[in-house]
Amino acid sequence: MARHLVYRRYGGSLQVSIPSFEVLTEAIHIPETQWLATACPVEGLNCDRRFLEFLDTDRNGRIRVMEVRAAVETTAKWLKSHQGVDDASDVLVLDALSDEGQKLRAAADALLDTLKVEDRSRISLAQVRASEQSFRGSGQNGDGIVAPAFLAEPLRSLAHAIMASFAEVKNRAGQPGLDLPTLQRFREERGVLLGHLSGKEALLAWGPQSVERARRVQEIRPLLDTYFLQCRLIAAQPEAVTSLKLEATRVQGALGDLQSLARVVSELPVAPPEPGGVLRWSRLYRGPAFERLENFRKDVALPITNDLATLTDAAWRDMTARADAILAWQARLDASPLRAQVDALAAVPESQLDAIEAACRADLALKERLDTVVELERLLLYQRWLLVFANNFISMPDLYQTKRRALMEKGTLILGGRRYRLSVLVKDRAAHSALTSQGTTCTLYVQVLSKEGGEQFEVAVPATRGRSTELTVGKRGIFYDVDHREFDAVVTQVVRQPVSLWESMTMPFERIGKFISQKIESLAASGEQSLDASLEKSFVQGSEVANAAVTAPATAPTAPKAPPAPPPSVTGPGGFLAAGGIAIAAVGSSLAFIVSQVRSLTLFNVLSAVLLAIAVVMLPSGLLGWLKLRKRNLALLLEGSGWALNDGLKLTRDLAAIITRRPRLPKHATVDRVDVLRSALVSVHEDDEEEPRQWGVWTVVILVAVFALLWQVREPLSREACKRGWLPRSACESLLPQTPRR
Repeated sequence: MARHLVYRRYGGSLQVSIPSFEVLTEAIHIPETQWLATACPVEGLNCDRRFLEFLDTDRNGRIRVMEVRAAVETTAKWLKSHQGVDDASDVLVLDALSDEGQKLRAAADALLDTLKVEDRSRISLAQVRASEQSFRGSGQNGDGIVAPAFLAEPLRSLAHAIMASFAEVKNRAGQPGLDLPTLQRFREERGVLLGHLSGKEALLAWGPQSVERARRVQEIRPLLDTYFLQCRLIAAQPEAVTSLKLEATRVQGALGDLQSLARVVSELPVAPPEPGGVLRWSRLYRGPAFERLENFRKDVALPITNDLATLTDAAWRDMTARADAILAWQARLDASPLRAQVDALAAVPESQLDAIEAACRADLALKERLDTVVELERLLLYQRWLLVFANNFISMPDLYQTKRRALMEKGTLILGGRRYRLSVLVKDRAAHSALTSQGTTCTLYVQVLSKEGGEQFEVAVPATRGRSTELTVGKRGIFYDVDHREFDAVVTQVVRQPVSLWESMTMPFERIGKFISQKIESLAASGEQSLDASLEKSFVQGSEVANAAVTAPATAPTAPKAPPAPPPSVTGPGGFLAAGGIAIAAVGSSLAFIVSQVRSLTLFNVLSAVLLAIAVVMLPSGLLGWLKLRKRNLALLLEGSGWALNDGLKLTRDLAAIITRRPRLPKHATVDRVDVLRSALVSVHEDDEEEPRQWGVWTVVILVAVFALLWQVREPLSREACKRGWLPRSACESLLPQTPRR
């Protein structure tokens, strides 16, 4: 009977509600387009690793829709009561098994007998794993692969030797061992190799050095094959012997060039060809191959043919045929996987091979029983985690809860007085940041380090409240994972975006202030550089003038009249002070103009103008920031970690308040507004000698600044004083405009 599914809205995302396993059996049949996720990586999920291995049936490191459906259907087939799944319990009540799950009950009863447990109505995940571990500890895995450690000593050495000859196979416990196919292949390869070795004496007619001599024959073969072919040529056509000799002109042309001469000599036969097909060793040409042929004669040809003077064509053909047969036999021997054990193969008794085979068959006889134990563990893990996983895959309600953790969350970051609750594992920061930078969410990348220097990983953390300008690379904090373990944390990258509407509205002013401060700093730096350059130039010019005065002769009647000196340039400290005076005058005149313009305005007009200017800057920035804040999406955070999502996870105002928080003070705490530092400073001043303050210097500086300001605005102030009658008329005649007489 189909149930009525309920869809709920979480932060703007419509998700199916899955409160129980009965609802889950219906929810898995909704279209994949209505699943919140269609695939996710195995790594980075906070649940039992073995459960994820069971769920990932194709072992590709990713969990997909069809694998989740198969797990739900398997659980529904094995259980007739779903109370354990609803409670996410790791204890299986055996009466909850359906008729198809009775084989699991038989395995559970056998395990309970082994563990000698009194309560026979239920079995826990810990009990199943303990019994399975005891099986594996005794070498029983049910896969027919026996590790040498569980064999008797005479068989253990043989097992190691056989394993060294073939590809490694491992049992369920991860131990390398022997199985029946490997043992059968050993028997076959052993029989073939022993039969191959039986013809060794007849084939290796050249003695213990037969293989080495055969290799020497193969090395020299191109030279001698060519020679005997030339012998056949001149036997059929005697005049061809002249073509095998070098022309005198070629020899004369190559005498002056060693490389050319070497090429010419290499074209000669190894010896003068004879029509009878005989190589006379005494007639070998002393060409490039002379030493090789001479060594071949002494080491190979003479022991084989017993002929000190000649080598016939027939003897050479017989020699090459035998060499080919010897090398082929040796190649087959070298290709055998049992080559390293060739000397001990004949001594291996069949009884030892039979004993190893019996051990493999005895372990394989436990396969059905141990496979049932594995399936029992699978069911217990599905009962514990399947509903939880579905509520983090088909829908994600735990992401919007404060008291529950979603499976993809790694922990909580404490940084800069705020608590960042959401974090996801990052394997490739470059790829992840390339995706999150396309969104509008401020994201921190944080390196998490164990305080002991062992475990470390990197997480991505969305910042949803506060100010992004407070978050900088290198800022340190602490990190608590979902198991409440404490780690050190350091920010490695910030994808900066406005975090709040107020920050987006005030960001232009921060940029303006930063720009002005940078310009002032650059102007100050350039001014210091100009002053240093001018001082250096003045010093150099003064030194040159002094040196010229010292070295000039007392009288110089014939010296031509010096040209008129150029007008003095405004350089050095005097020029710098003059330029500074001009700049101060310009600033003063600007202030006078501003004062004269503002004087005619009322306070209301000034405030209105200031507010209007602020509004012109803040409103567009606020509108743009509001649009960015509305588009914030947590889906990019998960997709960068390998999730495939159908719908976006909009970062609403409420969700932002859940993810990033500044905890309040304790409930019954009070705040003492008195600054403790002031009382500390009072005691410090009482104990220390008070440093004299330079009141006179500051007074002079302030008076000079006020005088400069008044001097620049003296004319507007004097006119205003004349208008109000505060000055005598004689002093005002030059200031007030003259009215024309009629």
